[in-house]
Amino acid sequence: MHSSAQAYDGDPRNDDVLVYVNGDYVHRDKATVSVFDAGFVLGDGVWEGLRLVNGKLLSLDLHMDRLFEGARALKMDLGLSRAEIVQAVMDTCARNGFTDNTHIRLMITRGRKTTPNQDPRFMASKATVVIVAELKKPRASLGATGLKLFTSTFRCSTPDVFDLRLNSHSRLNLIQALIQAIEAGADEALMLDQRGMVASCNSTNFFIVRKGELWTSPGLYSFNGITRGHVFDLWAREIGPARKEDFTLTQAYSADEAFVTGTLGGITPVTMIDGRVVGDGTPGPLTRKAAQVYWDWVRASCA
Repeated sequence: MHSSAQAYDGDPRNDDVLVYVNGDYVHRDKATVSVFDAGFVLGDGVWEGLRLVNGKLLSLDLHMDRLFEGARALKMDLGLSRAEIVQAVMDTCARNGFTDNTHIRLMITRGRKTTPNQDPRFMASKATVVIVAELKKPRASLGATGLKLFTSTFRCSTPDVFDLRLNSHSRLNLIQALIQAIEAGADEALMLDQRGMVASCNSTNFFIVRKGELWTSPGLYSFNGITRGHVFDLWAREIGPARKEDFTLTQAYSADEAFVTGTLGGITPVTMIDGRVVGDGTPGPLTRKAAQVYWDWVRASCA
């Protein structure tokens, strides 16, 4: 099994999930979109990764805010209201009998095009809406071993080139960074901004702990991570000082602890960066405490 911030312990019931495709529920092996779909042709679409806990969608309003903000930026008509999208997500989970430990990928593209080109005026349909719900628990073993990171030569983009706050399907430079990290023997890519400051990882937000303080980037060149925001606020309230500021690789190398955050894994420890051991090479005590605080908060929020 691969070590990754996206790693999970699955469930055999995922083999037969029904996928929502434009209002229909289709077995995963038969769920398809057109080869003329704008998402397939161009990566022209927006998405959200959501988590169902105790029958409730975690941080639902924040996810819907981000989805509709991205659609507005792309001038994309999603074809459904917020309430209709939420109902479709819940119905997809219900059709599969899922009520907990469920990760949902909500994907909406501009729709089917008349011909494969960039022009958004060449449309033959309304938006394409796909919802995949699967049973996924964060891989427990990563809490004991942590991730190895490799600093990629691919940089996080500036907002004028590609704003990472826009949660779009386009992810090629991030995939290139991850491939580079994998080829270097690491699990995930650590990425810098155009100034050489630490920004984020290829699919998660990055944090370090120094002398009891939590540090993360200001977020100008990284994902608008919803879990990132929750963890930062929970740390400041329950554990100690938390700061959003620029820091360098040198400072990351000498961190006492490090971890990444994301919807699927919550908090995943980092134990090595570019061949340098973080702390004593095991998940640190404050990282473990933060993970406990976070998951306690998740359960309480969805009680």
